[in-house]
Amino acid sequence: MSERLDTAVTIGPDHPALPGHFPGRPIVPGVLLLDQVIAAARDAFALPAPTSLPRAKFAAPVLPGERVDVALTRLDATRIGFACTVAGRPVASGELRFGP
Repeated sequence: MSERLDTAVTIGPDHPALPGHFPGRPIVPGVLLLDQVIAAARDAFALPAPTSLPRAKFAAPVLPGERVDVALTRLDATRIGFACTVAGRPVASGELRFGP
């Protein structure tokens, strides 16, 4: 059962989470990026709420306004793998688990 979906997200420079993260050189908080990945996975695969994050790796910062390409792979009925890149460079990857 390996379905795959490719999508993209962009966090604008006016997002309310950015002003304190970090002053003078804002970067997108990892939790905000994960929130976007979760929303995309739930929409794409009609999933219930997430129950855990068994694995996540943040490889590089994401700057406001950058397009983040997100590859979602359905691993089984409850698990989704994700890989995020910016201009071909890996920025985040991991696995999400969803439950009833």
